[in-house]
Amino acid sequence: MKEFIMLVLFCHVASPVHHSLRNFFTGLSGVPNFPEFVVVAFVDDVESDYYDSNTQRMVPKQDWMEKITDDLPNYWDSQTQILQGSQQVFKVSVDTLKKRFNQTGGAHIVQWMSGCDWDDETGVTNGFHQFGYDGEDFIAFDLKTKTWIAPAPQALITKHKWDGLPGETERWKNYLTQECIDWLKRFVDCGRSTLLTTELPSVSLLQKTPSSPVTCHASGFYPNKIMLYWMRDGEELHEDVDHGEILHNHDGTFQKSVDLDLSSVKPGDWGRYSCVFQLSGVEEDIVTKLDPEVIKTNWGKTEIKRDGEKPSDLTIPIVAAVAVIALLLIAGIGFAVYKKKQAKSPPSSQNSSETEIQKLNPEA
Repeated sequence: MKEFIMLVLFCHVASPVHHSLRNFFTGLSGVPNFPEFVVVAFVDDVESDYYDSNTQRMVPKQDWMEKITDDLPNYWDSQTQILQGSQQVFKVSVDTLKKRFNQTGGAHIVQWMSGCDWDDETGVTNGFHQFGYDGEDFIAFDLKTKTWIAPAPQALITKHKWDGLPGETERWKNYLTQECIDWLKRFVDCGRSTLLTTELPSVSLLQKTPSSPVTCHASGFYPNKIMLYWMRDGEELHEDVDHGEILHNHDGTFQKSVDLDLSSVKPGDWGRYSCVFQLSGVEEDIVTKLDPEVIKTNWGKTEIKRDGEKPSDLTIPIVAAVAVIALLLIAGIGFAVYKKKQAKSPPSSQNSSETEIQKLNPEA
């Protein structure tokens, strides 16, 4: 089966005053035991709401998202209705694209991602709007030129059609640069007490065997806007360094590791190396000197643990990685959709309406 899971969660930003809103819509065909249609939304990389074709209901994923009903009492009902309409269109879109690519059976996925960024200190904003099919870029909106970019030949039909609708491209520009930002500000205000929290991690040096790389492991930080790297003599290292992914912890914090290969380094030179952790918005870095005395190891320990024995620290990243994969499958990985609301429609953070959502179909 063609790989269809795309790790599009955690589209990181670089500053605590830099906020992001992401909506990911995914339509699936030929994938058993998985919803045919999934929507996941993220505010500052935190899942804010969720919808799938099994539940047929958009629901908040954070307590602070429920505050949106203070001003918009029918918000969740209106969003649910919009997404129910989107679900039908995505089903048709999968069939349309299968024909365009001359495909019949098998597993296929059509995706749409749209969102915006806003820096509340500088006022700088950015937006994007793009489609994917079977894990590859299909078509994307160029915000600067207000035209569509079609990297796939099969998308040229769609590009020519959509470029011929200047009114719609202007509306998308307005949405990405104005309306999306307004929604983002509203959501950030609702979740301010959570989204603007910072937590510093514990940093450990780990080594499995005397010949293994030394791992600098930071766990328990929040948010995930961080830098973790090795330095030698005060300069950042790029060679002999392997960066791991940022992973979720069960308590909502994050962890990350970076390995340093010391096979060509003389033991007497280890003191020239140090691991640096930087959290955006926090002035003081956490610097951990490469000292053999502080390295945690499992030398001489068996890999199989007895019942009740606590696993070594080296197992933490592995356990977390498995947990993240399970979380992604449950959450419904994919791209999401914003659609522009009609003047008479209820306000929509997904930017959708029953009429305009038909434009999801490349041949509509």
